[in-house]
Amino acid sequence: MSEIQKLTIDGKGYVLLSEEDYEDLIDGLEAHAIMARIAAGEETWPMEVVEARVRGENSVRVYRNYRKLTASELAAAAGISQPYLSDIENGKKTGSVAVLKRIAKVLKVDLDDLVPDVAED
Repeated sequence: MSEIQKLTIDGKGYVLLSEEDYEDLIDGLEAHAIMARIAAGEETWPMEVVEARVRGENSVRVYRNYRKLTASELAAAAGISQPYLSDIENGKKTGSVAVLKRIAKVLKVDLDDLVPDVAED
């Protein structure tokens, strides 16, 4: 950490620090906030889940495998047929919003986690 200067301008106290120190301070505050959310029970994803999603693997399949569910188990819990789930996982069908919501609920993820990013116009 470099030198920190205290200044008074118009009777008000200020602190002058380097941009690098400022960025370190902000990074520390953000890390503290993240750790607090994790300590409060927010789920984090293991690297293999993140990497699979980055590679473009089907999110439903990635989360189903992470939750250690068979396709039959997920389909039954979501109230759909196993072939329909298979079509969603293989990209042959997108699945209705209602079905994807049910799948997301069973997988304990947000609906946004299952839907690929779409570029906005």
